[in-house]
Amino acid sequence: MRVLPPAARGYVLCAVLAASACTAPAFADPGTPWPAVGLLALLYLGCELVKACPLPGIRVPEGIGSFFPVVLAAVFLLPPAAAALVALPGGFAQAVVQRPARVRRVWHAAQQAVAAWAAAWTFGLLGGPVALGGRSFAGPPGGRLAEFPYAMLPAAAAAAAFCLVLTALEGGVLATAERRPARTAWHGLLTGSLAPHCVHGLAGLMMAVMWRSPYGLPAALLVLLPMYVSCWIFAQYHRERAAHQATIRALVQAVDLKDRYTRGHGERVGQASAMIARELGMPEDRLEVVRIAGILHDVGKIGVPTRLLRKDGPLTPEERRIIELHPEYGHEIVRGIGCLGEARSAILHHHERVDGSGYPYGLAGEQIPVPARVVAVADAFDAMTSTRSYSRARPVPVALAELERCAGAHFDPVMVRALVTSIGRHGWHPVVTADDDVQVIPAGSAPPSVSGSASASASASGAVADAGGPGLAGLPAQGARLVVRTAEPRAAQEPDGGDGP
Repeated sequence: MRVLPPAARGYVLCAVLAASACTAPAFADPGTPWPAVGLLALLYLGCELVKACPLPGIRVPEGIGSFFPVVLAAVFLLPPAAAALVALPGGFAQAVVQRPARVRRVWHAAQQAVAAWAAAWTFGLLGGPVALGGRSFAGPPGGRLAEFPYAMLPAAAAAAAFCLVLTALEGGVLATAERRPARTAWHGLLTGSLAPHCVHGLAGLMMAVMWRSPYGLPAALLVLLPMYVSCWIFAQYHRERAAHQATIRALVQAVDLKDRYTRGHGERVGQASAMIARELGMPEDRLEVVRIAGILHDVGKIGVPTRLLRKDGPLTPEERRIIELHPEYGHEIVRGIGCLGEARSAILHHHERVDGSGYPYGLAGEQIPVPARVVAVADAFDAMTSTRSYSRARPVPVALAELERCAGAHFDPVMVRALVTSIGRHGWHPVVTADDDVQVIPAGSAPPSVSGSASASASASGAVADAGGPGLAGLPAQGARLVVRTAEPRAAQEPDGGDGP
């Protein structure tokens, strides 16, 4: 089981206490419409169970609030405390893959209860319940709907409040569990969630209108059908995204098969590139593009003869010129993959240098695309912290010092500072592949500081990483540390700070 950091445990506990405070008034209020609360709670629970066991061929990815229209219908029909109660069973029943599953379920339930309470409070504050029929809870069918158009604005505000609170709470747990910058984490979640939640709010409003119409509950249930269609559309989007990721993995595996000595290099460069991008405050969509660029930066080696990639002796000038064509080969290989966007320019230009001494086009300074400057720093960093035939893996502080020495000549100083700052804050947690030589070091045998020291050079000869995964959206471990070295050395020649052609 992965262990939550103390800050994240405290954050989850605060969310649970907040949810308890939001739902408690429902038990003290004699006017709470318990039949409506129970029916909507069971409906939301059933929807979440259906999501966990979808129809054949339709898979709803984890993390999508596919049946939030039911919760939002409760927001429009019930008082705030009762609406918060409706969210609890379905939130607790949400399917989770990563451990600790029980903590995740409690978190989902508390998070959704607080968001539902805030949305219902917003709806009531703006007069929405009166516009839907004059009462703040689900009454019998046949309520007055003459003022329904006036409920549109309060409903939109309530849906926005639901989204804002939900994503703010999620951003907070990412900040405490993964130590991401809170603003960056929240902004990325908000931009990807606002439009779907507005659609869910519209569906929830239609459920509430049908509930209070002469047709009652059966008509309200019919709203679930277009909701499921919406869910299916989201599933198609994620299936397409998964197909793109499978394509990327296939390309990386093809490079690894040709150049087995750098196996795992692309994944680690992608990881370091994402750290730099996050430190620079890039939005999540651009950060993902930069990460993919790091993973695929050497895909052009597919077009380089295998005998050159695996050559044990020094390369001749002609052989080096052939290998230096790999950025252009890579650009041609990925040219038709539309989802890569800026990643294509990074693949083409990641060997350019700020002083203009790089290849393939000798670009300098601001002429080099930003993603390419990010990947260049990440590429050199992983090359120095991985064992090669021409050099043993250097300690992380020594590699960072070398990057700082070359900043302004080979590398963009802004990108170097971003990597140094990010590693200083989060440490270096390299991706471990099956072929890596992994040494387990007990927690507490921490690596030296980023600034480096004499003892740093004499100690660990590889990058240090925490075992475990990401935050509560992937909880970090507080256990062993890993020293990662690439398994096999290769004969080649490359100056300090480089990764070979």
